[in-house]
Amino acid sequence: MRRIFAAVIAAALIAMPARAQRSPTIQVNAPPQSVASEEGPTISSSGLLSDASMRDLLANGFPARLHYRLERWATGRWFDDIKAAAEWDVIVKYDVLGKKYQLFRIINDVPSSLGEFDRLDDAAQAAEGPYRVNVPLPKKGQRTYYNLLLDVETLSLSDLDEVERWLRGELKPAVRGKKNPGTAVTRGVRTLVVRLLGGEKRHYEARSGTFKP
Repeated sequence: MRRIFAAVIAAALIAMPARAQRSPTIQVNAPPQSVASEEGPTISSSGLLSDASMRDLLANGFPARLHYRLERWATGRWFDDIKAAAEWDVIVKYDVLGKKYQLFRIINDVPSSLGEFDRLDDAAQAAEGPYRVNVPLPKKGQRTYYNLLLDVETLSLSDLDEVERWLRGELKPAVRGKKNPGTAVTRGVRTLVVRLLGGEKRHYEARSGTFKP
């Protein structure tokens, strides 16, 4: 185990320069004032999947999950008030057998395919391109702005919890035969590697200008 963790730390140190170079951006644009009570905002992004560590994780079978939350706020004299919100996910995964990058959008737990791509750059372009959000719209005369929150992660928290319990010797389901102990250990080490190589949760925010329909 000492050799494994030493290799993990060494890989993390090698990956640090690549992580420092990324410069992702996200934008949320309100529609023209004349149709602001009829059309929702448009979001777009760039560079979310461009850094070397993220690309390596995807190529090695770790799906990327982009969780979006768009909020509509109304400005007030003393404080702002949230009036509506919409949430959805975009999943990017690499099909090793088919050698294709698969893209999905999930809204209200219903997934829809956005296509398959030979190159990650093409999948990223489709994932990050302009998207009009279906969110309850403001009333005419209401001073409004949109706030976008985005979380990008490569692994679920349940994976990390499993590793921590395994390290403490508490992974009893594996010992009782419900899971293969070797598989549990392998998942634990892979999870630690991913976290150190840049698979942590990354958070971004953007806000539109204030407008009045």
